[in-house]
Amino acid sequence: MSTFYGRVPIEDVRSFLYYQKDGITQKIIHQLKYKNQPQIGGFIGEWFGYNLVEANVFKGIDYIVPVPLHPKKQRKRGYNQVTLFGETLSKILGVEYKSNVLIRYSTTKTQTLKQRFERFSDSKTKFKLANTTIFENKHVLLIDDVITTGATIEACANELLKTKNITISVATMAYTQKA
Repeated sequence: MSTFYGRVPIEDVRSFLYYQKDGITQKIIHQLKYKNQPQIGGFIGEWFGYNLVEANVFKGIDYIVPVPLHPKKQRKRGYNQVTLFGETLSKILGVEYKSNVLIRYSTTKTQTLKQRFERFSDSKTKFKLANTTIFENKHVLLIDDVITTGATIEACANELLKTKNITISVATMAYTQKA
């Protein structure tokens, strides 16, 4: 996936499903995010995790780090939609899951309502790394639900890159290519 080529150094990127408007993946992700169905993340994490093990990828990962939700959005939803996904990947891959290290401190309208340029140029979404030494000399697997333009992953990666000698890979439940 060349989404990040020339923008941010990413070791490897893997997505499990293809997301398209009105497709089954869109319906599944909608249930996960907006219909109080966090167990869907665990189901996808298990299925994807075993596929990753079988494909022999993401060897040498030290930590799994979720893209965080803004605390206000998480309180409203009641959970981060990638938590169970990440915890399940953690068990299957034998890698520690680290939440609350990467923090979102600004909130924006849902990305699903934005056009491609708005997503990429949205400078209001800010992330902060709570500890810049925890990931020194480590390989981090950054996880999220859907990659569209890569703007959120890029913003998170740029914050993680404030750590000395960090390597970043990405795994998402789905990816899409929107105009």
